[in-house]
Amino acid sequence: MFPTPDLNAARQRIEAAYRPELVRDAGHRLIDAMADYLVRVQACEGVVLPWRAPPDNVREAAGFLDKSKSPDAPCGELAEYFSQIVRTMLQRCHNLHDPRYIGHQVPAPVPLGGLFDAVGSLTNQVMAIYDMGPWSTAVECAMVDALGQRIGWPAGQFSGLVTHGGSIANLTALLTARNVQLPGAWEAGIPSGGRPPVMLVQADAHYSVSRSAGVLGLGTNQVVRVGLDARRRMDPQQLDDCLRRLRADNQPIVAVTACACATPIGAFDPLDQIAEVCRRHEVWLHVDAAHGGSACLSARHRHLVRGLDQADSVIWDAHKMLFVPGLCAFVFYREGRHRFETFRQEAPYLFDPAAPGLAEYDSGLRTLECTKRAAAFGLWGVWSLFGERLFTDLVDVTFELGQVLYGKLQAAPDFTPLHDPQCNIVVFRYTPEYAQGFSAERLGQFQLALRRHLIESGQFYIVSTNIDRIGALRVTIINPLTTPDHLDQLLDAIRRSGEKVREATD
Repeated sequence: MFPTPDLNAARQRIEAAYRPELVRDAGHRLIDAMADYLVRVQACEGVVLPWRAPPDNVREAAGFLDKSKSPDAPCGELAEYFSQIVRTMLQRCHNLHDPRYIGHQVPAPVPLGGLFDAVGSLTNQVMAIYDMGPWSTAVECAMVDALGQRIGWPAGQFSGLVTHGGSIANLTALLTARNVQLPGAWEAGIPSGGRPPVMLVQADAHYSVSRSAGVLGLGTNQVVRVGLDARRRMDPQQLDDCLRRLRADNQPIVAVTACACATPIGAFDPLDQIAEVCRRHEVWLHVDAAHGGSACLSARHRHLVRGLDQADSVIWDAHKMLFVPGLCAFVFYREGRHRFETFRQEAPYLFDPAAPGLAEYDSGLRTLECTKRAAAFGLWGVWSLFGERLFTDLVDVTFELGQVLYGKLQAAPDFTPLHDPQCNIVVFRYTPEYAQGFSAERLGQFQLALRRHLIESGQFYIVSTNIDRIGALRVTIINPLTTPDHLDQLLDAIRRSGEKVREATD
């Protein structure tokens, strides 16, 4: 017989870890550290990215695991060590609130959005069924209604939900399209006889769309990429021609995926024309508006998403151009009846047949996730506190800075802009006089090398891409505190990095 362990000490340690007074002491220190951090990084003190080799960071993180203290130590001692851990996190993290961060499509979020999210994290307001997260469910429903109406749909006719990121959002919407367009596919799988179904996508669509085709059993080889026009937008005429050929061959079509906007250069497809083509061929239109959906909130830029309300499904990431912490991605269906087509399953242990009316509020019936965090708290809290106008301002200011940077690139003889930006995504190359004789391949490699030097120096953070299979520099101005002066500094920093790369390779 095994000896019975003494659980009294274990219970005491557990109770100590849950002490409200410890939360109070550590919480005050946390807020002070976070505020000090924002003061520092918003003033551009230090580097944007504190670059270290991955093994060095892993080694330091692992070291903390061996320095833990007992939960029943005095509150002051624990709170002080908590503060040390937080300070290390802030010293090592990527500083998105530095105005020189203009890289990926991940924003410097409105700071108070993180505090609203913290309420959900501390209280663990998860979702799947209404009575597990009644307020998080209510918040999500309120935000779905608000944003869906901004798309242009009448209240009560559409439906939507929140999920963990745009990739899952695309997968969820396209799974719905598959189930609607291929009846019986959920239960029996993709029919093996006849021609295999295809999915048409904008040629520059995010990789998650092709990945969805693989997950859905269509196969990535069944993804048909529709040609682009001179501005890298889906060409409605090429789409029409492609659909006509597929219909003539009796090829099943799951969906057409358009972009608002596509990732490489931020190109917004002409959605109104695309919707008309899809309607004529009776094809489901899905729009990946993860980045550009927020143009719905701007009178200046709403024309970019004209026709979005004609899509059958739409995704829209709040953790991009609504400037809240990740992850918070919306999936919308123009016809509310499609909301239960995604997953046709029963889970009697979870969903209560005694309250069938609550099924409308049980998110687990409509999302890939069962347990789901209260992802909309940050967005709802910021909107409730500051109002819708703040989001309009965030879109207008950052989109305008895209044009400002474009103008600076045009005026600089040693830079070559590669497109007229429609939003806050700008792609260009650094082409100094000494690079005029470079081959296309070498010129592309030069862009990648100077970008690597730039980010490791900590002066700025930008990313790279390929345009026509040649390396290029890519900026997303997604920190609303970035100014035109910072953009001037960026060009100078690129010039310095270019010289360093040149010296290293000569």
